[in-house]
Parts: sequence; structure tokens; C-alpha cells
Amino acid sequence: MTVEEAGRKGGEATAETHGRDFYEEIGKKGGEATSESHGREFYEEIGKKGGEARANQRDDDDNDGKMSKEEAGRKGGEARARKRDNK
Repeated sequence: MTVEEAGRKGGEATAETHGRDFYEEIGKKGGEATSESHGREFYEEIGKKGGEARANQRDDDDNDGKMSKEEAGRKGGEARARKRDNK
């Protein structure tokens, strides 16, 4: 059995014995751990990358009134940092 197969089987078994609440809880714990180990710059950078990726998806749309990718990234990073700081 490959590592990939073992991981898939383990994931399927876990999914059979745990519900949505379990996955929400472990996701929340993971997000909190990441927030504690990374600073504001980390969230600004991933916000910027997400904004750039989204802007690249619609490059052919001639920017029809939507914000620039730089602005989207900045706003995403700032919003995430504010959320983290208000805990």
C-alpha cells in the first residue's frame, strides 16, 4: 500500500466516524495555531497573492470597474490582520 493510499483510507475512516463539528473544530485550531506563529506580514502577503491570482483570472475582462489586484491584496491582508488582532 502506498502512503497516498494509506492516507486516503485513513481520511475515509475518519470521515465515517466524525461529523462536520469535528472538522470545524480542527480547522479552527489550525487557524489559531497559524495565527499565533505568523505575524501580520504573513497575512498581508497571502492576501496579496490571493488578490493577484483573482485578478489574473479576470485579466480578459478589461477591469470592468473592479479594484486592482494590488488593492485587493492590500485589503485582504489588512482585513485578516484586523481579525487576528481583535481576538
